[in-house]
Amino acid sequence: MRIPKITSLYGRIFAIFWFTMLLVLLSVLSLPHLDPRVARDVPADHLGKLERIAKAAEKRYAREPNLGKIVFQLEAPRSRKDSRARIYLTDLEGAVLTSKRHSDYKLKAIRNFVTSIDNPEMPKQKLYGHYMVAGPVPITLAGEELLMYAGVKWNQPPPFLLRLFDRPLQLLLAVMLASTPLLLWLAWALSQPARRLERAAQRVAKGQFEVDPTLEKGTSEFRQAGESFNQMVEAVNQMISGQQRLLSDISHELRSPLTRLRMANALAIRKQGESQELERIDTEAQRLEQMISELLTLSRMQVDSHITREVQPISSLWEEILKDAQFEAEQMGKQLTFSEIPERSISGNPKLLMSALDNITRNAIYYGKDQVDVQFHVVQDQLTICVNDNGDGVPDDELDSIFRPFYRVSTARDRNTGGTGLGLTITESAIRQHSGTITATRSQLGGLQLEITLPILPV
Repeated sequence: MRIPKITSLYGRIFAIFWFTMLLVLLSVLSLPHLDPRVARDVPADHLGKLERIAKAAEKRYAREPNLGKIVFQLEAPRSRKDSRARIYLTDLEGAVLTSKRHSDYKLKAIRNFVTSIDNPEMPKQKLYGHYMVAGPVPITLAGEELLMYAGVKWNQPPPFLLRLFDRPLQLLLAVMLASTPLLLWLAWALSQPARRLERAAQRVAKGQFEVDPTLEKGTSEFRQAGESFNQMVEAVNQMISGQQRLLSDISHELRSPLTRLRMANALAIRKQGESQELERIDTEAQRLEQMISELLTLSRMQVDSHITREVQPISSLWEEILKDAQFEAEQMGKQLTFSEIPERSISGNPKLLMSALDNITRNAIYYGKDQVDVQFHVVQDQLTICVNDNGDGVPDDELDSIFRPFYRVSTARDRNTGGTGLGLTITESAIRQHSGTITATRSQLGGLQLEITLPILPV
């Protein structure tokens, strides 16, 4: 098993885990050196103070021969405000000399301390609750060799680590707080490459097959995933581009024999005169030429639509188109109405966007009986365009199929119209390449409603 590298995701998780464990371990190891409840050597200044207290006591009770009286005076009650150290005496065997019948917590602390600390050459100190005990120091009182201990109230707060270890919940919270920045950094290191990969996948789903160099940054696992994703995008892009170029080449090559066919048909009409058969040949040749032209348009649009994009006001794109369509509808004895165009801007390919609305508007005029309505709506940063007609409409089970290439509905709406079945396909491709959608439903006017939704620039 190889040692994980710190640049890898596995290595970073491993390092953060052990770094947190190391912090806890260092805290545990440092605790005995900070815990005043563990017996430790008396500091030099405190030891000097103890020795001065012993000498002062010897001097004070030098003329008192009764040791019991000395002990009684040492244990005399004091005011709570008296912060002086209290003296305790033991014999050389470790028995505490006291005149009290009942032991208070201070006397119990002294007795506990004396059982383990009785060497005057190595005085210690130890904390019992809020009471610090230190000693022993040799002292002579009433002609007897004794050991002196001192006790004083300890008002200093315990060390921070000691408070934590005394309260497991606080210790847990401290560990969580200490590890939170590392975990946040780890979460960020995990989420950022994942979000970049998600955004790149969404762009691919919308038909934008572009390599994203930022995917190849971050931990080694995400870099490898990003490299593989970019390689996949390149492969898919090359495959689609090759397919589209092949379609474009085939369509282009078909134009030459088609042109010769139409020229030969024209010569035949000139020599033999017009006939129903020759006229049908010319009509079908025209339809085939129109189909090839639209195939070339679709192929060229799918390859190059992402190259030319610019910001345009919505009104500059579609206002003239709608006015021209309104004029053509009047010439056909029909009425086209449209709502006020919002004063917003959109980023995209102007030619494709204009062609998309122009195509579905002219279809509505052609198939509508006498009424066409175009409505614009803006909700937040989404533009919705609804084109309605009062024609025969499309069967409900075929509404989702009309955007497929060469699809012709089974009703009279698309029978004997001369259409190629590519117009709505071109429109749907143009809208999809602008991150929009187009749907077909029944219109309230009785015919077909085509609804376009496009993202627009924020105000």
